[in-house]
Amino acid sequence: MRKYFFTGILLSGLLCSLMATGQDMAYKLPPKEIEEIALAQMPPSVVISNDGQWLLLLDEVPFLSIEELAQPEYKLAGTRVNGLFGPSRREGCSAARLLNVKTKQEYPISGFPKDLNILEAEWSPESSQIAFVVRGADGYYLWMASVADKQAKQVSARRLNRTASQPGPLRGISPLIRANWLSETEVVLPAVPKNIGVFPVESRVPAGPVTQTSDGKAQPARTYQDLLKNPYDEQLFDYLFTSQLVKFTPDGETEIGKPAIYASVSLSPDKSLLLATTVNRPYSYIVPMNSFPQTVAVMTVSGQTVKEVSRRPMTADVMGYDVSSPYPRQFGWRPDKAATLYWTEALDGGNPRANPQPFMDAIYQWAAPFDGEKQLVTKTEFRAVGVQWCDDTFALVREMSRRTRRMKTYAFSPSDPQKVRTLVFDISTDDGYANPGTPLTVSNQYKKKVLFTDKTHSELLMLSEGASPDGDMPYISRYDLKTKKNTILWRCEAPYYETIVDVIDPVKLQFITARQSVETPVNYFLRDAKKKTSVALTSFPNPYPQLKDMKVEKMQYKRADGLDLTATLYLPVGYDKTRDGRLPVLMWAYPREYRSADDAAQVRGSKYLFTTINYRSPVFWVTRGFAVMENVEMPIVGSEGVEPNDNFIEQLTMNAEAATKAIWDTGIGDTSRMAVGGHSYGGFMTANLLTHTHLYKAGIARSGAYNRSLTPFGFQAETRTYWEAPDVYFKMSPFNYANQLSGALLLVHGEHDNNTGTFPIQSERLFAALQGHGGITRLVILPYESHSYSAKENILHLLYEVDTWLEKYVKNGGK
Repeated sequence: MRKYFFTGILLSGLLCSLMATGQDMAYKLPPKEIEEIALAQMPPSVVISNDGQWLLLLDEVPFLSIEELAQPEYKLAGTRVNGLFGPSRREGCSAARLLNVKTKQEYPISGFPKDLNILEAEWSPESSQIAFVVRGADGYYLWMASVADKQAKQVSARRLNRTASQPGPLRGISPLIRANWLSETEVVLPAVPKNIGVFPVESRVPAGPVTQTSDGKAQPARTYQDLLKNPYDEQLFDYLFTSQLVKFTPDGETEIGKPAIYASVSLSPDKSLLLATTVNRPYSYIVPMNSFPQTVAVMTVSGQTVKEVSRRPMTADVMGYDVSSPYPRQFGWRPDKAATLYWTEALDGGNPRANPQPFMDAIYQWAAPFDGEKQLVTKTEFRAVGVQWCDDTFALVREMSRRTRRMKTYAFSPSDPQKVRTLVFDISTDDGYANPGTPLTVSNQYKKKVLFTDKTHSELLMLSEGASPDGDMPYISRYDLKTKKNTILWRCEAPYYETIVDVIDPVKLQFITARQSVETPVNYFLRDAKKKTSVALTSFPNPYPQLKDMKVEKMQYKRADGLDLTATLYLPVGYDKTRDGRLPVLMWAYPREYRSADDAAQVRGSKYLFTTINYRSPVFWVTRGFAVMENVEMPIVGSEGVEPNDNFIEQLTMNAEAATKAIWDTGIGDTSRMAVGGHSYGGFMTANLLTHTHLYKAGIARSGAYNRSLTPFGFQAETRTYWEAPDVYFKMSPFNYANQLSGALLLVHGEHDNNTGTFPIQSERLFAALQGHGGITRLVILPYESHSYSAKENILHLLYEVDTWLEKYVKNGGK
């Protein structure tokens, strides 16, 4: 009797615990002070015209609604699309206007439909027109607005196909397939084929099992999400991604070539040819679309095939440093030639460890009409990253080694591959102080970007972030290729962080900058560096006036082994250390790997940045009386023969202990009331800190991966597999130490996380392990959310959950 009675008590307690996790599931709102900041109206996005005379101002829609997020979504070949032939989960823009750089006068762009939703926007080459992709009730349409009359008009009668336009910054018609401008009013874009047919319907009765076969060849792959799973997915992929290239003009539409799945399309500088990359069958269920078979071909603007340049089979991931595709890659048009292709080929078969060669890559070119042989342009010691062209006698090639973390830039003569290359830059990719920046490019006769240099090709203009011990202080400089001397011509000055966003006249040194400070958001200025004058173009107000007196400072401190670290400290408005005493602390961080201690110790970022607060930010909790430490540096440093992750936990602990000591030493932080948090790899860090240290009362771990055996073919910068470094994978997995949890851990995950490795099951299994060992934890699954969160209801509820957790377990000691 006693045995069964005791078991009944246990079962009853367990059921109560399980029932409690499902109670009170309605959306909640955070405290008013947090909600007001979350819903603040932000300044518009700015897109500068190609001639530098106009600013396009776009008012962004800050959130989707949960209703919008719940609309049908199709997860296909590593992408997410809707049934309207466009990307899902895209916030758009609700209004557009123009600002004249000379007069500073604003003009609204009229003619758009009500309930405007601009997905993408792009200036024409001569800056007389703006193209917009506008979402309608049944799909996406091309609109254009003339700068002359500021009127927007619908150009396309048929729907565009924007499935290849996956989420990215609003800085052009598409991150993947940009508009190809034949003239100021004529563009080539992919559209939905006319005879597309009806939407495929999935049969409830399968034709047979889904099978996959390994033929004995090693084909490692990272843990990709949203892959094709069955024949019906293949049908959907064909239906939604097949498009017809169309030339759109104010007078009508002309089809170009045949329908295909276009991965990319680009127009030759002389506007006579199109370079098209198409995706072919067979498809794969283990790798995304970019690894499917591809054909690269040149066609005329009327659609006739001129030359098939490359046909690539299915490719799998190759693990290890400096590996690449064994097939030709990085195809493009030389911007300084009428119609000359260039591309990169691996000389080591894509695997330097298995087949070491004096040069890893070679860059070739091939001029229209492509009836001769390809020509060698140059070879690279490391992997070729990219080429910046000037003319036949001068170009720059960048090459990088991930193994050594070195980036080299060479000058070479495209017309003479036998001529010895000249080393221009040789820096560590982690060494911001030594990074001279990026060479300036300007538009040539084809309206394509080429290097700006003097007639003898002895000087470059460089745009740099200006990393320094005082933080980033961007500048423009003149770099002498012969003497290697870098002369700064203009640099931002304290107390501002100011970057050059567009150079209008490189000779006169006239440019547009984006300037911000701790008190003011980004605003745009017209500067003349020679005359030392500046004119404000915009005056966007502070969206958080209630935080205008918030104290912000850059903390600098040392790790136990002497490594220099930094963090940004935010203090509540009106805080007085003597009067108010020590504050509870919230730390927010994201670990990063480095190859040297010197590089890891560099100061990063700027102490003059305006604090933009979105759902990712911990700064909300300044309004709740916390001292907030953001960007707390968590370097994981390797050395000769030792990979950074070989002692990940030890270094992570040292970083956290150093930050704890630093905030205590200021007299501000109460280290008996601390929380730590992060997103993705920062969430992974948080779980490790709560299972390996006793520093924190609570942790906020969002969308992380906690069991590294579920990412067996590498993660972050780790290129070793689980079977090559099992101890590393085991020790870095907080799931394996769930019995050691110290503090209360809040786990948050998007229900439909699409990031490689961070499947929702990662949080579900860690929660179950913690609960099974009696840990204090809570799991919040945000409906329909991906790795980044979009819906207003989910974001406000997330802020409610975090605030409630911090109040209970940090401020009030778990009561």
